[in-house]
Amino acid sequence: MNQTRTFLIFAWLMVATLLWMEWGKEQREPLPAAEATSATVAPGATIPGAPAAVPGTPAVPGAVPDAPPAAALPGVNAQATATPDAPGLVEVRTDVLDLALRGGAVARADLLGFPETRDEGSAPVRMFDDAPARFYAAQSGWVSSASAAPSHESGFVPESPATTYALAADADTLEVPFVWHGPDGVSIRRSYVFTRGSYAVEVRDTIYNKSDSVWQGHVYRQLVRLPQVLKTGWTNPESFSLYGATWFSPGQGYERVRYADFADEGAVNARQSGGWLAMLQHHFFSAWIPGASDEVTISLHTVPGPSGGMHHLIREVGPGLAVAPGEQATSSARLWVGPKLVGQIKAQQVPGLDRAVDYSRFSVFAVLGEGLFWILDKLHGLFQNWGWSIIGLVLVVKAILYPLSKAQYQSMAKMRKFQPRIQQLKERYGDDKQKFQVAMMELYKKEKINPVGGCLPVLLQMPIWLALYWVLLESVELRHAPWIGWIQDLTARDPWFILPVLNIAVMWATQKLSPMVGMDPMQQKMMQLMPLIFGVFMIFFPSGLVLYWVTNGALGLLQQWWLIRKYADTTGSSDKPDAGGKPAKAIARD
Repeated sequence: MNQTRTFLIFAWLMVATLLWMEWGKEQREPLPAAEATSATVAPGATIPGAPAAVPGTPAVPGAVPDAPPAAALPGVNAQATATPDAPGLVEVRTDVLDLALRGGAVARADLLGFPETRDEGSAPVRMFDDAPARFYAAQSGWVSSASAAPSHESGFVPESPATTYALAADADTLEVPFVWHGPDGVSIRRSYVFTRGSYAVEVRDTIYNKSDSVWQGHVYRQLVRLPQVLKTGWTNPESFSLYGATWFSPGQGYERVRYADFADEGAVNARQSGGWLAMLQHHFFSAWIPGASDEVTISLHTVPGPSGGMHHLIREVGPGLAVAPGEQATSSARLWVGPKLVGQIKAQQVPGLDRAVDYSRFSVFAVLGEGLFWILDKLHGLFQNWGWSIIGLVLVVKAILYPLSKAQYQSMAKMRKFQPRIQQLKERYGDDKQKFQVAMMELYKKEKINPVGGCLPVLLQMPIWLALYWVLLESVELRHAPWIGWIQDLTARDPWFILPVLNIAVMWATQKLSPMVGMDPMQQKMMQLMPLIFGVFMIFFPSGLVLYWVTNGALGLLQQWWLIRKYADTTGSSDKPDAGGKPAKAIARD
């Protein structure tokens, strides 16, 4: 197999991948309100995977109550989208987060270390947002079938008169308290605990029962947003990232649903322990992480928002608590709101949370992606520059795959060596393709040429190439990261198109070294256009991806040139006899 066929294989896989991406991208766009109404699940119309409450109160203090009826679970209402100056709003600022809390909800969250653009003075990336046109929030509350309970919509109020909190320069943590006082002597104290340098916020609820009866209830936590319409197109990396909800449990593994598929997926109602749920977007995500032993039920819903749009919601319910008179109990979870920083995500020590960096829904590509990023991250520790780290990654991958590349180029060199004889066979048999194929196969057999010898190494390398594509596309560490000179953002296109032009030149030179055995003139002309087609195809790709392909192609070109010189002996090959025993010069005379 020759390098020309390598181009064809890669072209076929890339076209298939892009068609699949385009199809998925169309599915990502939210339905218009008029079309989505029939698929809407009304707020509270469906129990999140729990049976209706059973009458009666647990006789044993601490027994877990049954899950609440569906009607008890609130969805989205007007208070959830109140304006920033609404009563009860508390502003919190740490070294990495700037948030607005409204009792049972995180109404706004800005990521201070991640500006929207590279422009000076650019506003930080906003995750949670209480503006109706961009609504996105993390909400949590309690429901009870037998007692009063606070929801995310009402109940929790600031414990102190303070309306602003800031992490002190000499402090590592900051606690922001809210409280709910029930009519029957039960109160719940909610504490938001922030840690320096961390995007994980502990949300801790402590129930104090000073009544004369057992209080029972279920905690619920949910993420809800109005999906934004993405700028579509294969030149926009954001449109290729997962834009939807995910959840994970050690037993069931990693699951994900795009927003447009919520109605088709149904409520899900998945029971799990030791997992998490999240909403993902390009480079950033939010997630609720319950306690490792807490059993929860995951559900998906589409609910109408106050402004008329359809909100998408992923919710967990549980665990249930029964608190005896005079006793107290605590339920705690972590809320992640921030970037897909692999190091910080792994520091949470939550099984499967690293899958939020969505290299692929398929485990084999996800594992490959994690391994490739690990190498890339180690190289960044050495070079302190993501551009040079990408080049270093190419060198490492090339070294690992050298045995496969060697086999590929050995096969190509052998094919190149016998190309004149194959051309003479073609001229000899003319339009009789059957005889030509028989003679060519006899030649392959006699000379021990494997016609697919160069194809197999390419196919084996494809999973690594595809995984690396997603690593470079998904890694927030490369966002706004400069390389040298004119490349100041590896996730943006090359402003001067220098790398795409170099890519075309490298592919053209590679093609010149590649044999075109058995091709007619029309096929050869088509193959000569491949470098230009691929060059135009990649011209608007993120410069980090193009840098990888230029480096990979240039090293492949040098490797191919050296191995062809080493293994090919074109001198005198035309004097060797053909498959029928006739010297090549004799064939030329016939």
